[in-house]
Amino acid sequence: MRVNGTGTGAAGARGRGPVVAALMLGMALAALDGTIVSTAVPQIVGDLGGFSVFSWLFSGYLLAVTVTLPVYGKLSDTFGRKPVLLAGIVLFLVGSLLCAGAWNMAALIAFRVVQGLGGGALQGTVQTIAADLYPLKERPRIQARLSTVWAVSAVAGPAIGGLLASYAHWRWIFLINLPVGAVALWLIARHLREPSRTRPATRPRIDWPGALTIFAAGTLLLTALVQGGIAWPWLSVPSLALLGASAVLVAVVVVVERRAAEPIIPGWVWRRRTIAAVNLALGALGLLMVAPTVFLPTYAQSVLGLGPIAAGFVLSVMTLSWPVSAALSNHVYSRIGFRLTAIIGISLSALILLAFPLLPFPGEPWQPALIMLLLGGALGLFQLPLIVGVQSTVGWSERGTTTASVLFCRQVGQSIGAALFGAVANGVLASRLGGSGDLDSVAHALADPSSTTARATDQLRRAVDAAVDYVYLGAAAAAGVALLVLVFVAPRRFPVLADKPEE
Repeated sequence: MRVNGTGTGAAGARGRGPVVAALMLGMALAALDGTIVSTAVPQIVGDLGGFSVFSWLFSGYLLAVTVTLPVYGKLSDTFGRKPVLLAGIVLFLVGSLLCAGAWNMAALIAFRVVQGLGGGALQGTVQTIAADLYPLKERPRIQARLSTVWAVSAVAGPAIGGLLASYAHWRWIFLINLPVGAVALWLIARHLREPSRTRPATRPRIDWPGALTIFAAGTLLLTALVQGGIAWPWLSVPSLALLGASAVLVAVVVVVERRAAEPIIPGWVWRRRTIAAVNLALGALGLLMVAPTVFLPTYAQSVLGLGPIAAGFVLSVMTLSWPVSAALSNHVYSRIGFRLTAIIGISLSALILLAFPLLPFPGEPWQPALIMLLLGGALGLFQLPLIVGVQSTVGWSERGTTTASVLFCRQVGQSIGAALFGAVANGVLASRLGGSGDLDSVAHALADPSSTTARATDQLRRAVDAAVDYVYLGAAAAAGVALLVLVFVAPRRFPVLADKPEE
């Protein structure tokens, strides 16, 4: 990978600087998206209406990002990273501009999907280029920087969104993407140079049937997981129909991809033990991450009685320790290997998650904050060695597909976790409250103490505490699954390829 035509992926920091800055800006676009929009939902709903469907502002974006990750990964391996990343940034910015001009909630949801189509290219291709730019020993440096982008976004996003919605207009939440994306576009176009490769004898063929069937199967499956138990009961006709149709389409994907000359998801992604193990382990990571990211803020507000900003801080401490741990992980895996480092990280994560149900009721805010601080440190030891390790087992022509498959599995795991743990939490609440109630309605009741008696409020808070405890137990079980995968599926040593400069 040349940088401004002056060297290879192992070039000096000055040569890589503009490209790294562009990658961080591109990652910031994707990282800020969810947090900055969430704080402006009341203003958006008040202006456009559509309260009953506003959750699709997030679900639609998530669907588009997830189902396009494998497609962009294959395209970046076939046609190069630069055109895919440039197209993704342009598509994201077009979606942002359309969102800023949305005239009703339906239009805004549709334009958020357009944003997500670009976001899929941003997430996968940025990670792939980062691995292309740096040799194995230096990769933790760029990965730590990208992790820092996510950490800063988690803290700054809600504040920026709240300020823009309160003192400007919610439309500026989308317009602010334009100058940031324009700078990233310029830096990538000017400074990133792809390695010269031998042109294939035949023109590369795009597996459009595979791309369309993957998109359709992923959309139906994720829609069933996101909306099940919310928009309709799990055992209702819509849920069963979506799950059944997605299962059929998954079978169609397997058939189509086996016959394709250049499949979007090639079979070697699952035949190679290292890649398959990392995919499964990071799928479990996506599942367990639902506990802190989705349920901890509700716990902090409903059980501890904190405001939204303080509740966000309890969660954000995890994003502070994660990049620090990730940056230091190379000192561990360079001595004991990727697999053993990840095993240590996920084992510590399981123990930390098991400690959450032991917290006293109602407890002090520093107690869950300490657990999140420790959890971030443990997960930094788990995730980064697996990503760096799996990227190091493949060459340039397979790295985009490999990276995309890892991110895809993590996103799917997150969707499954949201559905599974949502059902668990609501089941515990129903049991504690005599067969009625769900987490959202209970949280809204606790937000207005005058609507209930002191005794009823205490009962609701204890029910939420119990529900979140069970969610964390489920997250610990997911960490256990990841541990079993690393112990019994992953090879003892990752088959790392020697770094070769690419001209």
